Amino acid sequence: MEHPVEPKNMVMEVKWCGFDFGQSLMDPWGLRDSRLFGDLYKELGRPELIPEKIRKFSMLKEKYGSHDRINEEHREEICSFVLDDNPRAIKLFGQKEQDLMAMAEGLEDALEYLQSEGIELWVVSELKKTLGPVGTDHVSRFLKGRGLVKYFEGVVTPQGKIDLKNDSIDHRYKGCTKREGTLYDVLSQDLKEQGIEPHDAVMVGDKPETDIDPAHERGFKTIQYTGFIDRGESKADFVIYSFKELKTILKKG
Repeated sequence: MEHPVEPKNMVMEVKWCGFDFGQSLMDPWGLRDSRLFGDLYKELGRPELIPEKIRKFSMLKEKYGSHDRINEEHREEICSFVLDDNPRAIKLFGQKEQDLMAMAEGLEDALEYLQSEGIELWVVSELKKTLGPVGTDHVSRFLKGRGLVKYFEGVVTPQGKIDLKNDSIDHRYKGCTKREGTLYDVLSQDLKEQGIEPHDAVMVGDKPETDIDPAHERGFKTIQYTGFIDRGESKADFVIYSFKELKTILKKG
């Protein structure tokens, strides 16, 4: 059963829309540790290591809270602590991970609608891996692999803002984070330079502490997505359970 839309305003008019990645655009439920590391170490010919690798990855999840947070903020620890800096294991991990990730239900239909409205679409992620050409980090690799690159202008991260059309990087965002709100400070100024005020932009994500509240406090409209996990109360203008609800909430302003 779908959650009702919060009736603060029936429709929001915006020019720009940012999406969180982990547990928002990306469906995490296929990323079962047993399958991920089972397939990986069977292919490496070391099945006896599977229990140890699952245990080590579970330790990281206990430390940081979720697979997507590890990926976005602490991916280097997967490589060193879990995969022992083994180049082949690291490469296979990235491949197996991508194979098991899926799109959120109703996402592409919503993206098609928003693009047809003329709303500019971006991913806003806590990705802390050094940015490179499209397809070299797990966020843009997912977008490219699922055919979603055509909808998005780029990815905003603490490593910089990468343009998915030409691979250029805006380094003004370097060192800023969603959690501290500093990323939204830079984003707000960036959008103003393009003639877009914060109230003409909306942030969509699942986590109150990174996606919703810091953006809302800086004047952005906000939509909390609870399709995977309902993380509790936030300052969101709307709460949605399916991305298809965006078609009734947003229109070009």
